[in-house]
Amino acid sequence: MLAGTLRRGLAAAALSFLGLVATGCGYGSAAEPTEHDRSQVTGGGKKIDGLDTVRIGYFPNLTHATALIGRRQGLLQRELGGTESEYSVFNAGPSEIEAINSGSLDIGFIGPSPSINAYMKSSGRNLRIISGAASGGVKFVVNPDRIKSLDDVRGKRISTPQKGNTQDVAFLNWISERGWKVDPESGKGDVSVFRTDNKVAPAAYKSGSIDGAWVPEPTASQLVAEGAKVLIDEAALWPDERFVVTNLIVSQTFLKEHPDVVEAVLRGTVRTTAWIKANPDTAKAAANTQLKADTGKELPADILAPAWKSIRFTYDPLAATLTTEAEQAVRVGLLDEPDLQGVFDLRLLNKVLKNEGRPPVQDAGLGIK
Repeated sequence: MLAGTLRRGLAAAALSFLGLVATGCGYGSAAEPTEHDRSQVTGGGKKIDGLDTVRIGYFPNLTHATALIGRRQGLLQRELGGTESEYSVFNAGPSEIEAINSGSLDIGFIGPSPSINAYMKSSGRNLRIISGAASGGVKFVVNPDRIKSLDDVRGKRISTPQKGNTQDVAFLNWISERGWKVDPESGKGDVSVFRTDNKVAPAAYKSGSIDGAWVPEPTASQLVAEGAKVLIDEAALWPDERFVVTNLIVSQTFLKEHPDVVEAVLRGTVRTTAWIKANPDTAKAAANTQLKADTGKELPADILAPAWKSIRFTYDPLAATLTTEAEQAVRVGLLDEPDLQGVFDLRLLNKVLKNEGRPPVQDAGLGIK
């Protein structure tokens, strides 16, 4: 009886904490550059556009490994010369968008749904998508004792990283396709959707506060290590198993005022992507090292390996899939019918690709005119 009471108490406490997380906000964790970061700045190097620093944001997720590795290996800083890259770490897209809008962030690695929502809310004035970064790496993992089939998800408690973020929209869309109803604002309905910081999800799962989660890597594999099972790999829901999960965005003001800095970051992104593919094991280790620097904890091999395997790194923004994701956000009630014309500006990326001897990428008709 005491054990049961303790478990119920833990679950109640975790659910209370989830509520705090769900309503929490913030611009992410911005820290002073580390000695490792400073050591990569070219001594006496030329400052591009005369700019002292460029502020770059990303999440401590493996789906943002281009940023993790580009930072850790100095591949982004190498292209910036004497202009210093400063980094901020975010949990999910909406808070990163706030940082872009407030002027405290210049460039960000981010999922498509927050980009779409922000672009629409600003009437197309706040950002541009300038590159891709990753595809895949998202899974729906569940407690196998409570959920044995897709139908069992009804009535259960499932977490996503943040209201309106890419995984939140994908899960709400999946619910809608099954004919179930969930209020997109409160998360209440045929399934209870908790918006939960990725750092909290494993503890919430372990305590029994949630029955599963639709989350990016490495959180999905961390939950599997706690006994969860993969019910759906989101890649299986997309044609050719390809869908954009991470893009690179930039403030339109920064793009206009500092195009050479943006081009340098894009060149670093393209070269980091190529380096990852050429050095998969070293890249995986570098990503893990940066994760430890950002979160205080590295991933054990039994989590890192399956998580890494499910992600494809690509500078192609897979623009056609952005339209589908926008349609999903409309369908679940988180977005009005969008006009995404001009959301992409791939001119600098394609300039970099041409100089690197690589074919151009397409904007699916959503580029600036």
